[in-house]
Amino acid sequence: MSRPLDGTLVVSLEQAIAAPYCTRLLADLGARVIKVERPDGGDFARAYDARARGLASHFVWTNRSKESLALDLKDPASAETLKRLVARADVFVQNLAPGAVERLGLDPAALRQDHPRLVTCSISGYGEGGPYEGRKAYDLLVQAEAGFLSVTGTKDQVAKAGVSIADIASGVTACNAILAALLHRERTGRGDHIEVSMLEAMAEWMGFPMYFAMDGAAPPPRAGAGHATIYPYGPYRTADGEILFGLQNDREWAAFANHVLDRADLAEDPRFKGNAGRAGHRDLLEPIITGVLSALPTEEALRRLDAAGIATARINDMAALWAHPQLAARGRWREVGTPSGPLPGLLPVSGEGWEPRLDPVPALGEHTKAILAELGRAPPGEDEKGGT
Repeated sequence: MSRPLDGTLVVSLEQAIAAPYCTRLLADLGARVIKVERPDGGDFARAYDARARGLASHFVWTNRSKESLALDLKDPASAETLKRLVARADVFVQNLAPGAVERLGLDPAALRQDHPRLVTCSISGYGEGGPYEGRKAYDLLVQAEAGFLSVTGTKDQVAKAGVSIADIASGVTACNAILAALLHRERTGRGDHIEVSMLEAMAEWMGFPMYFAMDGAAPPPRAGAGHATIYPYGPYRTADGEILFGLQNDREWAAFANHVLDRADLAEDPRFKGNAGRAGHRDLLEPIITGVLSALPTEEALRRLDAAGIATARINDMAALWAHPQLAARGRWREVGTPSGPLPGLLPVSGEGWEPRLDPVPALGEHTKAILAELGRAPPGEDEKGGT
């Protein structure tokens, strides 16, 4: 079984989430990813928590299918080893602090001058140049700078995303650009340098609220788990639980009014035509909708919504997601090896004739000796021929 990136070597000087997620996506597609880590603890995300059966949950998620090469890059011999490895690579990814790779002698421009087919990718918080270039950029800080917090939460309280959305946005953006650069290299024979900033990746994802509020207009109101501009859309209490549903057009509104609310008059009321009409009269409709649904058992509410052709969802917790019947029915779970034993791993995507790689999560430095042997290098403390 061949995969789209079989034969592609990615070397990554990475830490935390953004770059590791990018390279894990490349590994899913078949790339060989060598993760370069410090010998004294490695990627600091290894120590974020110990919730995944003794391992860090973020690290397990973003680092399967990789090889761990432990190098002390302050040692000239180890720095030279990394340069030899990059010389063999198709892609070099890094998300160290601004200026760190240049101090290590791994300036992307110089690397591409020596290796014209190399694709280099630098991920940073705010990008090169500008007044924010040197600022620290943790995920929550970028969520704030990108305006995400201002449109997320309730009327009275902002809220951050429950996942590292700025890291994920930049990792996905970097992965997409790397794939495009590899395709472009096939046509031109030349590599490229890709620069991704977390702020710019998040700003792109904020396109809807930015355009909604352009020219000084009011931004979308914070609506909790509801929708700022589409109505009704969001969670509602039932007699014994909670459901979530959303309407998109007048046809669905008519079906909802007739089959769920049993109020044909609402379907015909001109005040509620168009989403703008319904959203503009939220104060009239909300008591009616909540009054009907709060008196119905969850299963009856779902039955009515299904009969009306309204999109619905259950508000699952993590246990319910692990046990989701759709993921099970489609056979999307596999086993992934880890230093603590096998863990379940999700197939994020697949092709007609291939599945993603789901190779083990590496222990720190697990592949150091094997990779050094490939490069004709001896482990630290030994000479090139293997002596002490």
